[in-house]
Amino acid sequence: MGRGKLRIYLGAAPGVGKTYAMLSEGHRRGERGADCVVGFVEHHGRPRTEVMLHGLEQIERKALVYRGADFTEMDVDALLARRPAIALVDELAHTNVPGSRNAKRWQDVEELLRAGIDVVSTVNIQHLESLGDVVESITGVRQRETVPDEVVRRADQVELVDMSPQALRRRMAHGNIYKPEKVDAALSNYFRPGNLSALRELALLWVADRADEYLQQYRGEHDIRSTWQARERIVVGLTGGPEGRTLIRRASRMAAKGSGGEILAVYIARSDGLTAASPKELAVQRTLVEDLGGTFHHVIGDNIPEALLAFARGVNATQIVLGSSRRRSWQYVFGPGVGASVARDSGPDLDVHIVTHEEVAKGRGLPVVRSAARLGRNRILAGWVVGTLFPVLLCLLLTHIEADLGIANDMLLFLALTVAAALLGGLWPALASAALGSLLLNYFFAPPLHRFTVSDPKNIVAIVVFFGVAVSVASVVDLAARRTHQAARLRAESEILSFLAGSVLRGETTLDALLERVRETFAMESVALLERVNDVEPWKPAGSIGPRPAARPEDADVDMPIGDHMALALTGRVLPAEDRRVLGAFAAQAAVVLDRQRLVGEAEEARRMAEGNRIRTALLAAVSHDLRTPLASIKASVSSLRSADVEWSEEDRAELLEGIEAGADRLDHLVGNLLDMSRLQTGTVTPLIREIDLDEVVPMALGGVPEDSVVLDVPEALPMVAVDPGLLERTVANVVENAVKYSPAGAPVLVAASCLGDRVEVRVVDRGRGVPDEAKDRIFAPFQRYGDAPRGAGVGLGLAVARGFAEAMEGTLTAEDTPGGGLTMVLTLRAVHGGRAPDRATVDGGAGAGAGAHPGTTAEPTAPAEQLEPTEQLEPMEIDHGRERMTRQKAGPQ
Repeated sequence: MGRGKLRIYLGAAPGVGKTYAMLSEGHRRGERGADCVVGFVEHHGRPRTEVMLHGLEQIERKALVYRGADFTEMDVDALLARRPAIALVDELAHTNVPGSRNAKRWQDVEELLRAGIDVVSTVNIQHLESLGDVVESITGVRQRETVPDEVVRRADQVELVDMSPQALRRRMAHGNIYKPEKVDAALSNYFRPGNLSALRELALLWVADRADEYLQQYRGEHDIRSTWQARERIVVGLTGGPEGRTLIRRASRMAAKGSGGEILAVYIARSDGLTAASPKELAVQRTLVEDLGGTFHHVIGDNIPEALLAFARGVNATQIVLGSSRRRSWQYVFGPGVGASVARDSGPDLDVHIVTHEEVAKGRGLPVVRSAARLGRNRILAGWVVGTLFPVLLCLLLTHIEADLGIANDMLLFLALTVAAALLGGLWPALASAALGSLLLNYFFAPPLHRFTVSDPKNIVAIVVFFGVAVSVASVVDLAARRTHQAARLRAESEILSFLAGSVLRGETTLDALLERVRETFAMESVALLERVNDVEPWKPAGSIGPRPAARPEDADVDMPIGDHMALALTGRVLPAEDRRVLGAFAAQAAVVLDRQRLVGEAEEARRMAEGNRIRTALLAAVSHDLRTPLASIKASVSSLRSADVEWSEEDRAELLEGIEAGADRLDHLVGNLLDMSRLQTGTVTPLIREIDLDEVVPMALGGVPEDSVVLDVPEALPMVAVDPGLLERTVANVVENAVKYSPAGAPVLVAASCLGDRVEVRVVDRGRGVPDEAKDRIFAPFQRYGDAPRGAGVGLGLAVARGFAEAMEGTLTAEDTPGGGLTMVLTLRAVHGGRAPDRATVDGGAGAGAGAHPGTTAEPTAPAEQLEPTEQLEPMEIDHGRERMTRQKAGPQ
């Protein structure tokens, strides 16, 4: 079963008649005997559109209920079961009601196409995803329903439904689009002439690009190489020199003379990556081209004229703009130049424009040969000077001295210059020195003199040997330089690969750091790691470094594929072939780093979920036992009091009521800790810090313990502390209650305070059995009860809540051993030296300002319930410390 075909009627604006055109197409196909049904059409109360539905079979819509309202959507299952040849589906960009088979209607259409059903659909230009920002800037309306451009581009046919702005406004005024009461508002807002003209131009340009894709596909399928001048395409040939900006601006003016002109700037680089172009200048020219609405292309080719013509014919260009050559007159002996070669071979279908500029005939400098990459331009120049000028000077010197050194010594002197030229400039200067030295020896020093002939055969052998030795020495020296260059390169590669291997083993390198290393290593402007889900989806950046990173691999100067759906894109210059091996290692490492980062994120998410599951499990255990125990006590006492067959005495009744009150207090205490822990974990507790004396807060925190169970020692001379009074009271209360619970009878808990520099310590000392060092941090974890604490001794949240509140006030809560046995809790707070200052925060008029809330504590509003985990769906609630302090006396242990 083949895939169905998709035809789309693209509307330039709402109301141009795309639905009417789709229904007309349905009638035409039905008259030809095709099985055509209406999957979904919305006529919006337009009579002429509604009439077009008559005579067409309509698939009944699927009814859905969402938030108490009734909706209807296209029934994809019914369409698949009916299996018509053609389905008419309106509004391709529509978002389906939650609960539908797919989130978007274009996804429904994809299912129909995969099932072999042809689909005719409609969409407006403003609903294309790539044009959302443009449409919003024009109309001021942000389109919430969009469809990916690729979905529309993959359609087998796209037909534009167009109408002039004046005609569309007349249709609107006649009531053919909207109801009369909406016409005036529409004409004065969205349907203004300027808006409609801009939308129409967007639609025309988009369809023109689509038509151009069809044309390129057709030319490729039929192997058509000649240019079809369907539209003006101007190719600008760049050399990387300063004249490039002049050429680009000239091409832009040429393109502006005709509507729809397009500029394509192209730089041809040699395949070995060696070029005299300035990466900085090319980057400036790329920016200029893009600012003028053109595109920049980087092409590899050893024969520049052939590569330039191949590119121009490949993009169906009509004109080529080149600059006048910068070569000097004598340099034309090496060839006619790029401009002349392109003009000669362009043929009748390509116009070539040669533009003059300020750099004409100023020279392009020495050609950069392969050895320049190893030795540098200065050494090359020095080698040529030594190899060509110094032999002449040596010859003048030897011919003007009276002593006759002999031809053997003369040859040694010339050979020394050849070796020097090889050491400095490499092979070619040395060969030139050997050839020149041989000629000079023959002419000035081998009899007969001043003639290029040699009478003595021994001298012939000597000169030949000299030339052979010179060439051999030059070759060896050049080979040594080449090997040195290779060794240095391999050493650099080994260092880079060693760095990568070490980073893999250590897991230290982040993606941004690795991309920055790539940029520095290869001297690039920007580096981006791109990925996509499949071959259809657009590329998305997973990470990037540098300005203007490439959005697609084809836009980059260098791209290194990583698998099927990932690539490393570099911009700045073209790399030589030998650099791609190291780049491949960087690319593979980038993919590994990206995967590691994502795995770390997933692991953190899994850890968070596991922690949430553990808390939920502990919460269920607390609800099932620790909360049910006081409920059972309350239930039993209430049932006893309501029993009609028992006459309770006043003492018994008071005892039962006291049990009910104790159970209620215990429940309140447990629920309060649960809510406090939930707020701490969700970050909804915001302390309101103010300066206060400890003796105003700490005594109030002792209301929930027996009077004789605590000894209080808080000197009045202590400095004030910067705390939230409500949170501090709750923190001290929880710590003291925990100490009293584990302190033996007759050994009261000591609550003492002291000042240490800029901190104030509150120490809660008990004489219980203490806690081992390895468990001192664990006792502050939620739902932890140390030792053999029995069931019903609390859910283990008191110390966790206390530490959370302490840290929220920028304090600390730690545990240490009590000398002589027991445990000491140390609460450290920030001291404020000096007089009392006014409150640094006031109660927000929102959450936390209600009746009964403590004036020193508030909580931030939580997120909507549907955005939270199940255990986090709690309303923000203030801690009523006053009520809790009065009712905590009979509360059970934690």
